[in-house]
Amino acid sequence: MKEEDNIQPGQMRVSIILGHPYQHSYNKAIAHAVVDTVEANGHIACFHDLYGEGFNPVISAEELASDISNDPLVTAHQQEIKQADGIVIIHPNWWGQPPAILKGWVDRVLREKIAYTFSNGDSGGGLPIGLLKAKVGLVFNTSNTSTEREESVFGDPLKRLWRDCIFDFCGVKTFDRMMLRVVADSSLSEREKWLADIKNMIGDYFPPISGKNG
Repeated sequence: MKEEDNIQPGQMRVSIILGHPYQHSYNKAIAHAVVDTVEANGHIACFHDLYGEGFNPVISAEELASDISNDPLVTAHQQEIKQADGIVIIHPNWWGQPPAILKGWVDRVLREKIAYTFSNGDSGGGLPIGLLKAKVGLVFNTSNTSTEREESVFGDPLKRLWRDCIFDFCGVKTFDRMMLRVVADSSLSEREKWLADIKNMIGDYFPPISGKNG
């Protein structure tokens, strides 16, 4: 968080979280496109490859009960996410869910008093009060399921998960998402167009600050 003291007017701090084990995956290419665009527009990209960092997704009984972690990587992520002006999540659709490492990141990082709280006297049965300062949450997913089947058979669970169960719960009210499909059958030109679309979306939500890109 050393950048905090040097942040410039209009500059945003964007936490970018990648959950994919394969270093040559298309998800990794998406992450690079996001980071490059955020930085080219003059903002601060705080990028985390959870597998590359060796993030431990397993929450202990003690951590669950106390909301206090002794894992320095978890506490570093918590401090960063509290300061983020935007959050970008990148992961594949596995069984209608994020990979386990990313679910564990949510379990361990977005804890009570970090990402949300409750009113005085409310032990947790009432409505949450979001604490995150981030104004926007973006999600990029890859899938090998067609749009029609995803929506008619499965109901697009990832959209509901990230938009309603996580971001809105934690106070992040502006949400957008791009699902890239069908990746297994995609051509190089399709993948290149997707990356261009991703850069455009990032530019819409984290536009160039004064003096950047003209």
